[in-house]
Amino acid sequence: MSSAYLPRPVLPSLLDATLEELAVGLEAGHFTSVDLVNAYIARIHEVNPVLHAVIEINPDAVAIAKDLDDERANGTFRGPLHGIPILLKDNIATMDKMNNTAGSFVFVGAKVPRDAGIAAKLRKAGAVLLGKTNLSEWANYRSSNSSNGWSARGGQTYAAYYPGQDPCGSSSGSGVASSVGLALASIGSETDGSIVCPSGNSNLVGIKPTVGLTSRSLVIPISEHQDTVGPMARTVKDAAYVLQAMAGKDTADNYTSAIPFDPLPNYVGACDFWALKGKRIGVPRNSLPSASRPQYAAILSAFEKALKVLEEAGATIVESNYTAYDQYTASTAEGVVLDLDFVENLKSYIAQLTSNPTGVKDLYDVRNFTTSFAAEEFPSRDVAAWDTALSYNFTQSSPEFWAAYQEDLYLGGAGGLLGALQNYSLDAIVVPTIVASGQSAIVGAPIVTVPLGAFPHNTTVVANSRGNLNATAPNIPFGIAFAGKHWSEAELIGFAYAFEQRTMVRGKISPHVVPVTELSDVLGFEVEF
Repeated sequence: MSSAYLPRPVLPSLLDATLEELAVGLEAGHFTSVDLVNAYIARIHEVNPVLHAVIEINPDAVAIAKDLDDERANGTFRGPLHGIPILLKDNIATMDKMNNTAGSFVFVGAKVPRDAGIAAKLRKAGAVLLGKTNLSEWANYRSSNSSNGWSARGGQTYAAYYPGQDPCGSSSGSGVASSVGLALASIGSETDGSIVCPSGNSNLVGIKPTVGLTSRSLVIPISEHQDTVGPMARTVKDAAYVLQAMAGKDTADNYTSAIPFDPLPNYVGACDFWALKGKRIGVPRNSLPSASRPQYAAILSAFEKALKVLEEAGATIVESNYTAYDQYTASTAEGVVLDLDFVENLKSYIAQLTSNPTGVKDLYDVRNFTTSFAAEEFPSRDVAAWDTALSYNFTQSSPEFWAAYQEDLYLGGAGGLLGALQNYSLDAIVVPTIVASGQSAIVGAPIVTVPLGAFPHNTTVVANSRGNLNATAPNIPFGIAFAGKHWSEAELIGFAYAFEQRTMVRGKISPHVVPVTELSDVLGFEVEF
């Protein structure tokens, strides 16, 4: 039969395509990895002038995809991510032609001795590292008066669900890119909120892993005690696939030596519709946002309905307040830990560079560069976080630092998240994503966030503190978060999947900016739905 009469394959829409859909198409030969890369690059070019989500495209992406296509044709298959394009946040180093800058001009042209640990794992798994995403500069650890998603190199990232939408930070570009299908998924990093918040604001699933489950080697740091790297994807299962590929031990990050599994849990297999059956899920109501603030009313209403879904799925909801929550909200301990970690951890990162065009050696040098380089927009965007970090009269090795760190471990431990899990015999805590990050951050514990809803059409628009972004507005999404003990990612993924499959919220909220290029455009025929 002539090929002209063969049925055309049904191609997935890249706005919502899942990994399994793409894998089926690649396996069947309906399209190639090169086709995928070309389609995603075209989509980036379409919307990036408006959204500024991607800071740099890998100039070798097509060539890498071609090599992976050749491997597949020769019978070599690396796994589920073989030939799948993934975007990395611009603080995750790659030993290639791309920069790694945290959005700052201070590291443009700098070179690293090897791939970041997670970049190496993703390459080994067959992922195409498509490019770098924009972020809040220095992962939101520079200014007191900047805005989420702004960097000197990448400009202002906007989320896609309302004009001028605040994307949340700091993995802003990663969230926006995944939400409108500029890659299958993106990688973000979190110190306190930087995966889960932009995931919530962009209608995504985000997995913030236990500190040490994923390597931070050659990731521009804030804090060795709180930094972690995780996936941001459109579905729980896709996020689980990516986590499976990027998790694991790395001799260059000694925190990963604490991983208690060999082999790792089956995170994809944890996606179980019945995962909530018989589980005890805690609600620490003293940590929820105040209903007296109008912007939280819609979130709290959706959250209460979500609790009913969890119960219908077989879970028992347990009231489980944090015993030291008032002390936690008044504490300055986290700031001390982050500030002093940053001073030392940044110096250690810089020392590993094999080429360093600006010659900076430490935070003092970085501050001097930033305040004198016009494109960094100082003083309109200040360096208050660094001034605080440089103001201490003690260091990371001092007793005062240790006391602050121990305070964190109590406030998120016995007096907070971990204490509630133990005291009430809970399998997880559930809260709106907007308040989820802090307790888990200070003890290095995991979170999985899932789409919960969006602000209604009659929502009053509220700007951010700088006045350049819309922080609350109609159609802006928000999420629900499952938090647990260390190394409980598999359980949390199961709970998140069970909720996602019963609600399917993501498909009910549409972005206002959507690229139109599809696989059919690079293949030369129309897609059939």
